[in-house]
Amino acid sequence: MHLRLASALLLTVAFSVRADVKLPQVFSDHMVLQRDLAAPVWGTAAPDEEVTVTIAGQTKATKADAQGKWRVKLDALKVGDPLTLTVKAKNTLTITDVLVGEVWVGSGQSNMDGRVSGYAKGDDVLADLATKSFPQIRHINSRGTWQVATPQTSGGFGALLYPFGIRLHEELKVPVGLMLGAVGGTPSGYWLSEEMYQSDAACKAAAAEFAKTYPFETLQKKYPEELAAWEKATETAKKDGKPAPRKPAPPGKPGETTTGQKIGHLFESHIRGYVGYGIRGVLWDQGESGTAVVGVDQFTLMGALIKGWRKDWGQGEFPFLYIQKPSGNGCAYGYENPLTKNASKFAALPAAVPTDGAYRELHLRIQRHPNTALVTASDLGAGVHPTNKSGYGTRASQVALGMVYGKPIETQGPLLASHTIEGGKVRLKFTHVGKGLVARHSDKPQGFAIAGDDKKFVWADAVIDGDTIIVSSDKVAKPSAVRYAWASAHPWANLFNQDGLPAQTFRTDDWK
Repeated sequence: MHLRLASALLLTVAFSVRADVKLPQVFSDHMVLQRDLAAPVWGTAAPDEEVTVTIAGQTKATKADAQGKWRVKLDALKVGDPLTLTVKAKNTLTITDVLVGEVWVGSGQSNMDGRVSGYAKGDDVLADLATKSFPQIRHINSRGTWQVATPQTSGGFGALLYPFGIRLHEELKVPVGLMLGAVGGTPSGYWLSEEMYQSDAACKAAAAEFAKTYPFETLQKKYPEELAAWEKATETAKKDGKPAPRKPAPPGKPGETTTGQKIGHLFESHIRGYVGYGIRGVLWDQGESGTAVVGVDQFTLMGALIKGWRKDWGQGEFPFLYIQKPSGNGCAYGYENPLTKNASKFAALPAAVPTDGAYRELHLRIQRHPNTALVTASDLGAGVHPTNKSGYGTRASQVALGMVYGKPIETQGPLLASHTIEGGKVRLKFTHVGKGLVARHSDKPQGFAIAGDDKKFVWADAVIDGDTIIVSSDKVAKPSAVRYAWASAHPWANLFNQDGLPAQTFRTDDWK
């Protein structure tokens, strides 16, 4: 009898625990809800349980489904005093100090994941920001809850995302919520879900095309030899007290990851919990680690990622801003500005025309996807981990203010729009000329190369003609193609708009 009574009590307790209405981690004290948007709120409760959500004088009622899941959409909220969100079923949850403003997600690899505490020592602007309190700026990472920006908390905030949010707050005069989900050293193939990848026709086509000439079986046969060589090198390194070399990864099949790790596992662990939360847009900083998907390039995979995130979020084509790669390696309009003080110094043209601009171009192409924008970084600090994160965050905020919020500021440097061949000369037309084209640190533009049908590029003479550039060379009588800043590092390329932003790398040819 006592055993049956004890069992009944245990079942009652277990049911009451399951019946409690619950909210996911993303809903906590100090959170920021996106203004002027029907912001979703969701959670769990007992199956078929009635749930009400109340905030700012409005109440939304719903019923949990058979699995205990429920979801409501709030009427669009306006910026104002802190609010209290109440969720009531058999129990009541109360979320306090809720603000309404602008919400952004920051994601990618180490340059997004790096924290204020790690970068403030080498960034005077960031160090100063870290000493201040910003009561209307809130931050959350994928393993935590919302925090108010104070000197005690901001060390754990994203070092790039934090100055981005501060600038938005100062310019827009509204609260800003920053949601961080990033992991160092990670490829883009881990940041979209398996379903997003498998349903993307462009990714499938790229992998299939690559497979036609990919010697998978040959690579597979050679792998044991590579592994044996690695084991031998590791033993030698251990005896010599040196770091062991990186273990070679087995060859991946086209369309699969090179590491054997699952496509999308970081999306599931660091972004999935945010999906559906009302946001304004995404700021992305990743590219050094590529895609890790055999045969699928960064442009193609990022198209699937951007499209997939938007579909899962259910908010339409929200803005997707991304930081240019490689970081830095170009000269700056000026060096007195803290934003660009770490840029490469202007240099003379190298004797030979460089030919290593392919990856820079590939990354620039991402802005062709709908409602995306490049955050120009060639005139910011260089390196694998640029130290001036405040410069990167501020530049990103400039793009957001102009593109997303309609502020009358230029967001990018000159971008090639078209070209026409006029006899022995080529006329280049640009968008994003801003206040006008200008050559810096020299009396004429440099960094332009020109070639005829022989595909042999030589340095070109360039002249600014209004909003166009005319290029030519006495060595090329009949020009066929022009390239500009076509290199991973190009401190010698000096075309800017008078708004202070550098022209983007381009080429008019599609030669291999």
